Amino acid sequence: MVTSIYTYSGMTIIEHDFIVPLNYNDPDGENISIFVREVSMDQPSIKDLPFLVFFQGGPGHESPRPITNSGWIKRAIQDYRVLLLDQRGTGRSSIATSQTLKHLKSQKMAEWLQQFRADNIVRDAETIRQALIGTEKWSILGQSFGGFCAIHYLSFYQESLKEVFITGGLPPLKAHPDNIYRRTYRRVEEKNKLFYSIFPDSYDYARRIADYLLTNNVHLPNGDLLTVERFQQLGLQLGFSDGMATLNFLLESAFAGEELSYSFLKGIMSLQNFDTNPIFTILHEACYAQGFATNWSAYRIRKEFPQFEVGRKDPFYFTGEMLYPWMLDEFQTLKPLKKAAGLLAKKTDWPILYDEKILSTNKVPVAAAVYTNDMYVDRDYSMETADIIKGIEIWETSEYEHNGLRSDGKNVLDLLFRRIK
Repeated sequence: MVTSIYTYSGMTIIEHDFIVPLNYNDPDGENISIFVREVSMDQPSIKDLPFLVFFQGGPGHESPRPITNSGWIKRAIQDYRVLLLDQRGTGRSSIATSQTLKHLKSQKMAEWLQQFRADNIVRDAETIRQALIGTEKWSILGQSFGGFCAIHYLSFYQESLKEVFITGGLPPLKAHPDNIYRRTYRRVEEKNKLFYSIFPDSYDYARRIADYLLTNNVHLPNGDLLTVERFQQLGLQLGFSDGMATLNFLLESAFAGEELSYSFLKGIMSLQNFDTNPIFTILHEACYAQGFATNWSAYRIRKEFPQFEVGRKDPFYFTGEMLYPWMLDEFQTLKPLKKAAGLLAKKTDWPILYDEKILSTNKVPVAAAVYTNDMYVDRDYSMETADIIKGIEIWETSEYEHNGLRSDGKNVLDLLFRRIK
């Protein structure tokens, strides 16, 4: 259903709401809403352009807001009507937070949240496609976790797809998260070393902050306790093109005299959205689960890498895209979800997400950007997946980090579009 139409900055925006089942295996049960923002050029001829659906990274993050007519969206709307899908549980779709779930008991909460993986995100897209264009095909673009969604789409609904574009998001098809995180910790260690080589003063900044947190109780402006482990999570920035500079300039402002400054503490909060996007924390490892439990893989595997221990004197290493069970104690807004998160970490009967046989006989044009130095999505796993997908066009580059689509969207899309158009 169209709920709003407006024009600004050379774009026409059409907002849609769709009602879909929470559980597609129980279509007569509870429903949720899915919000989609359609973006196109403000020109009469746009109604003839095909659709391109964008799957955001995450999981648990809404689609970008088209605040200005710029970046990859500006390039994409030259050829498509872009559908910015707020994945279930995010943005203006039915959201999943401690506020909206607090009325549920833990078991019911876990049963509710298990419906928010890539398989159902793609089912939502299929429901929307049929509502908008019936049996016609459309194109999709997946960034990071959005690429995981795209490969699931390609595995199970290939007949619905005209083209597939992926940036930094070719998933491992079978790998266990234990092995995925072993590789991730090694890459994060290398990113730490690179960070300190570029910004050598940050070596001392980080050490001083960590030492202060080990001997003082410090609370963030929202009341949460800032532990060394939570401080370490700022390393999530190290895999973005602007992340190392962002982290360096935050660290240099850490102290006001002998205390941690308010601006520094507020800056930490601005860089950490685990509390506002809880699906990311609760279901991140479940992105890889297919018939087995994850059991807080990143937490367990961390013990194999003592260089990340907080008591280690030198060097101080930040962590990366790893989610830990203690977060459900230290983030106030995640506390009500703790028991449900624990149940999901122990869940063993997760459905299969990919079909290698179907992918090996693929007939849909696919172009994917693989970032050689990607901190979040392992390059070697991505290339193994590419070897299975018939006809895929790979553009591997070390020019960009994981956020290439955001940092230089026009060029990234130009290079992908050329490969299959």
